[in-house]
Amino acid sequence: MFFGENQSKQDSIFESLAATPPMGWNSWNKFGCDVNENLLKQMADAIANSGMKDAGYQYIVIDDCWQVGRDKDGNIIADPKAFPNGIKALADYIHSKGLKLGIYSCAGSLTCQGRPGSRGYQFQDARQYAKWGVDYLKYDWCSNEGQNAEAAYRTMSDALKACGRPIVFSICEWGESQPWKWAKGVGHLWRTTADIRDCYQCKFDWGGVGVLDIIDTLAELYLYAGPGHWNDAEMLEIGNGGMTKDEYITHFSMWAMLAAPLMAGNDLRSMDKDTKEILTNKEVIAVDQDSLGQQARRFMDMGDHEIWAKPLAKGEVAVCFLNRTDHEWQLDYNWKKDVMYFATDVNIHKNEYTIRDLWKHKDIGTTAANTKYNIPAHGVLMVQLNLKK
Repeated sequence: MFFGENQSKQDSIFESLAATPPMGWNSWNKFGCDVNENLLKQMADAIANSGMKDAGYQYIVIDDCWQVGRDKDGNIIADPKAFPNGIKALADYIHSKGLKLGIYSCAGSLTCQGRPGSRGYQFQDARQYAKWGVDYLKYDWCSNEGQNAEAAYRTMSDALKACGRPIVFSICEWGESQPWKWAKGVGHLWRTTADIRDCYQCKFDWGGVGVLDIIDTLAELYLYAGPGHWNDAEMLEIGNGGMTKDEYITHFSMWAMLAAPLMAGNDLRSMDKDTKEILTNKEVIAVDQDSLGQQARRFMDMGDHEIWAKPLAKGEVAVCFLNRTDHEWQLDYNWKKDVMYFATDVNIHKNEYTIRDLWKHKDIGTTAANTKYNIPAHGVLMVQLNLKK
């Protein structure tokens, strides 16, 4: 096989990954640097046994702090105390559960927690990940030493394409170089903001952002999302205790509307009933995982109140009414009033649609009549319009 043919095959395999937004769990939001192989095995068990695997979650991602150095040949070394059996054994265990392993590194010389990064070792590290059985790489941007982001991420992308194993590539440079403009074909998902915090709306001097801030950042990026290339709205905070149930429902609903990756970030071993119900809502997850791969648009912005719509593959549409305020929204919505001009298969003036409440799991009327609903503070009404038979 000629080099060009081999490169084309590698690119084709790479581009076929992440046809829908990746779903899984990441260690960072809850556990930070306190990671070890027993924790990861327990999380794999929890996904397999809690209904999350059945709902579509598949990646178990070790974030920063698993690595401690390099051997005399430059190979990356996992912390022998935290991972005494090595990453390969952990990958084998996770694969035995029908799940996939993700790992973390950084485009800089050091990771964000001062562990060895991949700069200068990209192809060697990619081959090591493949040998271990890694399925997903989150690649950060600390200690980048003034590198050009696009060039740095292309180098690791080339390394992954050449490593001999299909590995999903998660670009994590916090949206600083507008990766949505250059990262299609380089990675499968790219962060768009600073790190998420477990709050509805908040900003920090050191860069953390809340749920509303992330939603607002993604609002105009819908043209860049699609199968194999997703705007990453950051990992989920559901179950970590910083928001109300209604706020967590908003968090999950809007991530699904935005066709964002769904990476849980809580302790899966001790989920309460509300957390489990939110994370395993299959009707909402189906909107996120819809094969058309379109990101929702904010087609009505009324300041305190917004209406978002996401076309779906079977000529249906998901609609989310978002109440940004501290007060209940007494919705009385006339479906005939506003035209979703971008949802080309949906014609509310010509056809009647059944309105399915995706959180109550029941039909609540049709588009022939106004929808009346009391949406709680910081809450949503998320529905799907299905052509009435």
